[in-house]
Amino acid sequence: MKEEQFKVLKVMSETTSRMDLNTFAKKVNLTSDQTLQQIKELAKEGFLQKIGKGYAVTEKGKSALKAFTPVTEEMSFRFYFGLNQPTDLTSKTLQEFYMAVKQVGLDSLEFHLYRGDFENWLKEVCKEPDLADKVERMRTAGLKGEEARRGLLEVLDTKYRIKELV
Repeated sequence: MKEEQFKVLKVMSETTSRMDLNTFAKKVNLTSDQTLQQIKELAKEGFLQKIGKGYAVTEKGKSALKAFTPVTEEMSFRFYFGLNQPTDLTSKTLQEFYMAVKQVGLDSLEFHLYRGDFENWLKEVCKEPDLADKVERMRTAGLKGEEARRGLLEVLDTKYRIKELV
């Protein structure tokens, strides 16, 4: 998802009353034509739906907002190979987390999975207890290696359809 699209989607989700295109364009720091183009693209991709003369954020749009909204630097997920052995991967969004899970080494992935780090971050930071429960079930089932990676990616993609967004 492009940065401009994210801005349009975010402002639209936060707006509580109708607003004319020029006012909306100023809020997202785009021209009216650029804003209209982004709205049309978002609608075409299913993030917005036309309702009467306006647009509303769809469930897919709400999922995209959740997946791309960053947490604070202090709350970001930092990947480690082991105790006191950081990798260079950090995730501030669920989308970044998804991408990191795709590329992180299996030793790091298993280290965090079996310490409960993933489920804790999902529950406490991302406020996603359902996802945390699914990851906990993966851990207690003893998933290892690429099977664990596929499981984590599937858990995230099932809820957020991240594959469609990246």
